[in-house]
Amino acid sequence: MIHKYDVYRSPNVGLFLRANDNTLLIPFGFADTKTKKIKEYLNVKKIMHVSIAGTRLIGPMTVMNNNGMLLPSTASDEEIQILRQTGLNVERLQSKFTAIGNLILANDKGAIVSSLFNGEVHQSIRDVLGVPIQTMSICGYVQVGSMVVTTNDGAIVHPNATDREIKSIAEILQVEAEPATINGGSPFLSSGIIANFKSAIVGSLTTGPELIMITRALKM
Repeated sequence: MIHKYDVYRSPNVGLFLRANDNTLLIPFGFADTKTKKIKEYLNVKKIMHVSIAGTRLIGPMTVMNNNGMLLPSTASDEEIQILRQTGLNVERLQSKFTAIGNLILANDKGAIVSSLFNGEVHQSIRDVLGVPIQTMSICGYVQVGSMVVTTNDGAIVHPNATDREIKSIAEILQVEAEPATINGGSPFLSSGIIANFKSAIVGSLTTGPELIMITRALKM
């Protein structure tokens, strides 16, 4: 099931939240009533109130599947200790890039990594997330994490992705993938949706036709 909801009066829900099938990461100070509602929508067991590198931009600063979580090199020791309470394998990615959530996407079957990363961090990504990885760009963009949203059941992809790119994404993630937009036409999908295999939350500007596309692609 898909729910419309805004966070901090913004339809860009993916900037502030991150979830897998069991855990929701949410910024410190987020209202309890709203936290409870989001927890119910996503049907997760755990809620972790966190910051990442001192910010509430959890989405762009994290990569997470059901095996592990990658954080930027700027994440603090305290933040890492808090996040390890999820039971996931949590590690910093030793890279100069901090918005790693915009550069990596993963489910429990595979991960797609931006060509901005050199090979030195590839093994760390494999080890922490526990999946094989593949480097690619999408529509000429290196910000692959902002252009695809995936669960273990399906994936939505930037609407200008080629058939060949969509096929590659589907093969790497081992799911069916379809083009879609979010929030009334935005092609940068991860900014406007939080999804796991049970449910999804999208920004309030998401249209009826977009909801149909997302529901079909993510098998909800």
